[in-house]
Amino acid sequence: MNKNYIPLYRKYRPQTIEQIVGQEHIKKALTNAIQMDRISHAYLFTGPRGTGKTSTARIFAKSLNCVNGPTITPCNECENCRNITNSIPIDVIEIDAASNRSVNDADEIIQKVALAPVNSRYKIYIIDEVHMLTNQAFNALLKTLEEPPKNVIFILATTEVHKVLDTIKSRCQRFDFKRITTEDISKHLRYISDKEAINITDDALSYIAQNSAGGMRDSIALLDQLSVLNSTDNAIDVEDINRLLGRLSFDSLSSLFDMVSKSNQNGALEILNSIYNQGNEPSQILSNFLEYLRNALILKSIGKNSVQGVVQLNEEQVKNLSAEIENLETHQILSLIDKCAAYIKELKQTPNPKLWLDVAILDMANLAENTKLEDLQKRISVLESGAPARPMNVSAYNTPPSPVMKQEVRKPVPQRPVIESVKVETPSPKVAPAVTASEEEVLNQPVPMSKPASTAGNGLKALWVQFLENISSSPSRSILKQQAMPVKITKDEVIISVKSPNWLKQYGHEGSKHSLIVEAANSLFGGEVKKIIVRSPESGDDAIRAEQSSSEDDKPAPAPKKPLIIEKPEVSNEEVKELLVDKPVLKSFNQVATPVKTGIPQKQTQQPTQIHKMPTGDSSYHSDNVNMVMDLFEGKFLE
Repeated sequence: MNKNYIPLYRKYRPQTIEQIVGQEHIKKALTNAIQMDRISHAYLFTGPRGTGKTSTARIFAKSLNCVNGPTITPCNECENCRNITNSIPIDVIEIDAASNRSVNDADEIIQKVALAPVNSRYKIYIIDEVHMLTNQAFNALLKTLEEPPKNVIFILATTEVHKVLDTIKSRCQRFDFKRITTEDISKHLRYISDKEAINITDDALSYIAQNSAGGMRDSIALLDQLSVLNSTDNAIDVEDINRLLGRLSFDSLSSLFDMVSKSNQNGALEILNSIYNQGNEPSQILSNFLEYLRNALILKSIGKNSVQGVVQLNEEQVKNLSAEIENLETHQILSLIDKCAAYIKELKQTPNPKLWLDVAILDMANLAENTKLEDLQKRISVLESGAPARPMNVSAYNTPPSPVMKQEVRKPVPQRPVIESVKVETPSPKVAPAVTASEEEVLNQPVPMSKPASTAGNGLKALWVQFLENISSSPSRSILKQQAMPVKITKDEVIISVKSPNWLKQYGHEGSKHSLIVEAANSLFGGEVKKIIVRSPESGDDAIRAEQSSSEDDKPAPAPKKPLIIEKPEVSNEEVKELLVDKPVLKSFNQVATPVKTGIPQKQTQQPTQIHKMPTGDSSYHSDNVNMVMDLFEGKFLE
């Protein structure tokens, strides 16, 4: 045994404030506190493990007790600096709260606090993992922490600050240590590798940094472990790290994911057995596969141009993974993540992990059918609970449906009626109710709305939606919504393009599910379609769609309906006066005829009725027939 060997994480522990990696905000605050001589009596250092809390506490103590201090650059040569570096508890006492957590240990600290420092300016207590102290021990330290003797400083360090009593935190200056960035860790590992002559690639150092969860100590410890593989011929690479740690390589995970995404259960099981026979544990396999799925989800969500430093992959791996997930949807990757996480929990409780590992891979390899079944189960659960069901996406071309906007119906401006012909007959006094009934019938007719101008492809999209509704298999309908695109749909020829070669093989002319396409086409047109083609997308598909759309737009529009005309019988002045007196509901001819022209009933207003006298001979304002009616009503119009 080499007694002179020192682990790398201890050998390269920072000894000055400048050597601390990252934590720039803490370095600046402590430097200013020393230079301005504003030293507090209690500090609380909190943050993840391996981020430099204890090392910073030692450096701060060394800066305060150095013979040249207080200084931000301790000499590391004087007796006080050497005692702190070698952890000799003379004036700087380090206490592990995990093993000294009782109230008796706190009382012992309180008794020794009253003693003056031996060789230094300050007596400093560094209490590591302070959250492990009991509530009784915390309460015993409260008064001492608030008003310690002169020249006594407490530095408390913890990874779980939420477990520290608020009364303790309020008596300390708190400094939060952040996770060290991957770039900073990689640079520091390269510095150590060059110092120790370790032949290792930059990708391997980056891989170590990415797997250290922002902790410098873990990264240096792993580098120390890999140094035994050091060789002048071959540099240490990522594969060496995976073999040493028992992790799956990217290529193995990529092959397994490829079989799962293609729903190839046989191929997925073969690759799984090959990985398992290499000595990998089931929980490790699923954990690594879950991490691979996490990278796939991030890559699918934000794109390959924005994943630098987010996923634990190099440029070549990002390129390969992007190609694998091109034909997958985000919700499918999320479904795989949910299943993988659930099976990891099952593995921790089962006595037969290999059995559940096989079940997990076979279940995830049934990707297309499982995701649709989950959607159906969710819909059934919503319906059974009585909650309003979520709208389904039935839009063509695999795009979300546009929000349905209420079409605003503009009320037409009232116009004077133009009567083409008036049939003159000798009426009876019972004519008035007949006219009123005819008016009500006209008012109750639906308002004809003008059809918006058709855009290219509207007819094809509508036929595609109807075609999908005729697919008898729900999973196949969902697959076609995602993978297929209509090219041409007519009663003589149906052309559909399918993106994925796997689905093209199944729904093509010789595929097992081609009959579903044929049945849907025949049901759509009510007869046998002569030609049905299912093929891969081609460059001329857009021209075919445009040709069908233009042919649909060229169809002649239906002839407009003739306006409805109300025939007004001729009555005498005496009869008119009698009707107006006995039947006050019957208004002027203008009120009766206006709804016939517009088809929309007029709103009744609260304004007083106005009577306008029109010249009887003004033929430029009305037609001859209208002038005749005007004479009949003595030239009075009620508005």
